Amino acid sequence: MSDRRYITTPIYYVNDKPHIGHAYTTVAADVLARFWRISGRKVLFLTGTDEHATKIPAAAAAAGKSSKEFCDGMAAEFKKAWAALGITHDRFIRTTDPDHIAAVGDILTRLHAAGHIYKGVYEGLYCASCEKFLSESELTPDGLCPDHARAPEKYSQENYFFRLSGFRDRLLELISDASSPDRIEVLPEERRNEIIGKLKVGLDDISISRAATGWGVTLPFDKSQTAYVWVDALINYATGAGWPLSPEKFAEWWPADCHLMAKDILWFHSVIWPAILLGAGFKTPRRVFAHGFFTLDGAKMSKTRGNVIAPSELIERYGVDAARYLLVTLFPFGTDGDVSRTELDRRYNSDLANNAGNLLNRTAAMSEKYFGSVLPAAPMTAGLKEFLSSRMAEYRCAVESVRLHAAASVARDIMDNANRMVQIEAPWALFKEKNPRLITVVNSLFSSINAAAVCLRPFMPSAAAAMWTASGSPIGVDEGAAKVFAGDISALAPGATTARPPALFPRNASPLSRK
Repeated sequence: MSDRRYITTPIYYVNDKPHIGHAYTTVAADVLARFWRISGRKVLFLTGTDEHATKIPAAAAAAGKSSKEFCDGMAAEFKKAWAALGITHDRFIRTTDPDHIAAVGDILTRLHAAGHIYKGVYEGLYCASCEKFLSESELTPDGLCPDHARAPEKYSQENYFFRLSGFRDRLLELISDASSPDRIEVLPEERRNEIIGKLKVGLDDISISRAATGWGVTLPFDKSQTAYVWVDALINYATGAGWPLSPEKFAEWWPADCHLMAKDILWFHSVIWPAILLGAGFKTPRRVFAHGFFTLDGAKMSKTRGNVIAPSELIERYGVDAARYLLVTLFPFGTDGDVSRTELDRRYNSDLANNAGNLLNRTAAMSEKYFGSVLPAAPMTAGLKEFLSSRMAEYRCAVESVRLHAAASVARDIMDNANRMVQIEAPWALFKEKNPRLITVVNSLFSSINAAAVCLRPFMPSAAAAMWTASGSPIGVDEGAAKVFAGDISALAPGATTARPPALFPRNASPLSRK
């Protein structure tokens, strides 16, 4: 297994401030990045903003700013949101960055020189909100864009085309053949099957430029044309890896190990982007994972409905760590789901306040009451060692396959098992009887808490560290996690001196804002 991982989120349009839809993808990517770093891998984590949309000049003018000033302000909003959520990206890329503009020019030049780009006349229906062309079959019965409920504009213009049709067979091979060393793994499986089905039908060439408007990246071989925003945006992944200004860095990090995004842009990432890479002479990404959409209290999020939630609102109510955890574990990662305010509260109380918080507090209290917080050592029982070993193997598999809900479920199982242990063993009775088994029970509870902390560390970095510290372990949580992931379950043992933890998950009674 490679000791390096390159993970990306999509770069987000700057037409509005970040909301929990953006945070959903970004936190998930951060969970993967943190897990890989703890596992001893070197990680490159890229996120950023997509700033060359055709709507930007009008939005900037309405705000009394230049296009660049407008984008500067919106990019700052995203950076602020990611800092608040503890996102550990290695680079925040902007499509207005000079090295990115150089990358777009270089890759388009390569495609043009290789004969993969040609001039023609395009006629079609263009949705300005989607920043893409739509076929008649994609429209509603009323002829509207299904996502924006607006009629697309009829468009006819001489511009440049990319010979996407010429890559159909190679793409079908790369996505279908699991044994290929250059395989593009498209996940989840049902989305892979959708892409394969569309590829079997065939591919049409696609328009990649429009008349230059003074905003965007002009084509290096025709200054009268500007690259379509999605062509510009896709190339950011190559820029982030170092192309073309740092070829040594690019050689180290490319191809990308995981492009993470929502399912509405899967086609761009699993078909169009790999075809561009093949045409330019580069390797294709190893994995493309498209998660589902979520509704909020049963309705699609929109400013018109007034049901958009900013990440700051979740943080204010639950705290940073709990907000991160709740965002990516409410329903199976990869599927569509609903984010309910009621369910957010229920899961916060059940998973965190009642389960993790209560287990940690009662175990620390036992150590303090029964041993004066100086816990005698006891070997881990064979049964507990087997249980934790199997759960850790399950956890690693779940994270590597981007089943984040399943990874979090492992932590819950470990804590549930520990809480059952308390009920079965009745430590208070063992103490009253002066039964030496009490030492083993309290050690086992702390070992279980440490195991849960290891699982939760990528999701809730600060809370997991506090859980681990309470056990008095002589090593740090990341060192312990690395040992555990390498198969050393004994690293979960507590230290001699335990401590009362802070109140990690206090209850909140006020309802989440509906602004």
